[in-house]
Amino acid sequence: MNRYIVSFFPIAVVFMLQAPVAAVADVVQDEIDIEASLEGLELVEKDRRGEIYANPDVDWSTYTEIQLLDAPVSFRRNWKRDQNRYDPFKVKTSDVERIKQQLSELFREVFTAELTKDNGYVMTDQAGEHVLTIKPAIVDLDIAAPDTDTPVNSKAYTDSAGKMTLKLELYDSVTGDLLAAASDRRQSPYRGYMQWTNSVTNRADATRMLQQWADGLRKRLDEARETGTPASPGKD
Repeated sequence: MNRYIVSFFPIAVVFMLQAPVAAVADVVQDEIDIEASLEGLELVEKDRRGEIYANPDVDWSTYTEIQLLDAPVSFRRNWKRDQNRYDPFKVKTSDVERIKQQLSELFREVFTAELTKDNGYVMTDQAGEHVLTIKPAIVDLDIAAPDTDTPVNSKAYTDSAGKMTLKLELYDSVTGDLLAAASDRRQSPYRGYMQWTNSVTNRADATRMLQQWADGLRKRLDEARETGTPASPGKD
């Protein structure tokens, strides 16, 4: 019944314009694949920054526990190649895997804290009658200045840490029915000036983006569970 429950993303990003033809073709194919996989859901909202689909007949108030799956992380296409354009040894495969693992762990940390605070949802690793399964994925990760294990003593200065896209799919843990799906692209704000970027600042920026997503999700789930009325699809 709560048609707009997945309108939890405070959508605010910069869309990449003038993409190469091959990239445009990939986007078109991705949209076709998405439409096919979301059969039975209704389009709630879609713009250049993301899209939200939901089953309008779901009673979200029945879900009191959450099974949060691990979030796989993938970088923007050719990110490692571009980073190594002037130094082929700047970013190693081990750096890529370390960053992916750290971001996945940070996602779980931030979302678990937000979903469970103030007598919120109970986190579980088992399916059950009142369990909502959340399947996340972080894609198109683009870090402007990654902190690597290179022995070279150098500093990187940027006006933005980077950007990434979060995709979420919400399932009934018992039936496996897909109840809702959404994606949102987010970019670290441009500061208007250059700042030293390192692992500490990158983690802080990533935490802020993840916290905004987690805040939005918790707010919409609470509204649906407590009031039983559709949550307004506003942007937080």
